[in-house]
Amino acid sequence: MLAAGLALALAALQLCPAALGGAQAPLLVERSGSRRLSKVGGFAWEDCGDGKDPVVLKSLSVVPDPISIPGSLRVSAAVSSSKAMASPLKAVLVVEKALGDLWIQLPCIDQLGSCTYNDVCTILDDLIPPGTTCPEPLLTYGIPCHCPFKAGSYSLPASDFDLPDVELPAWMTNGNYRVRAVVSSGGQELGCVKLAFSLQSQ
Repeated sequence: MLAAGLALALAALQLCPAALGGAQAPLLVERSGSRRLSKVGGFAWEDCGDGKDPVVLKSLSVVPDPISIPGSLRVSAAVSSSKAMASPLKAVLVVEKALGDLWIQLPCIDQLGSCTYNDVCTILDDLIPPGTTCPEPLLTYGIPCHCPFKAGSYSLPASDFDLPDVELPAWMTNGNYRVRAVVSSGGQELGCVKLAFSLQSQ
């Protein structure tokens, strides 16, 4: 269940290196006009389910602030759900960038930006093939990493992650960003998270 809740948060964090930690291979993809991400700061989060959604992100801490890339960070989180969740779990992201006093919605380009992911469960299966052991620290704390997820409360105590070099596409310029991520199943909203952060590249 925490993995599902974290999938919601980390899907929203696709533009923030908190999503890039752990035992993954370095996400360093050379693109024309790309720049190397150096810092992420001003991180803030909010559960936007208005107390009605069955999945609630009760806490999410990411330190230090700002986060240096490459570098390390510490993440802790707590999620509760009153409902079991099974595939397909749809995730819809709206990503906006500040332009003066305006917020401009970014399009979905190469699966980054304001994208719709038809099944978070499939994404989890691609990251962690079914039948393989869940990676640390999920394994240590008994947090499942595949659908379906049982109802309940789960928590990730403060855990350290190493962050690799990250290349930003040319259209992802320095500045302030905000993200709204909603996960649903069969048309019913299950959870909602809002995130805000700033990006600085070299």
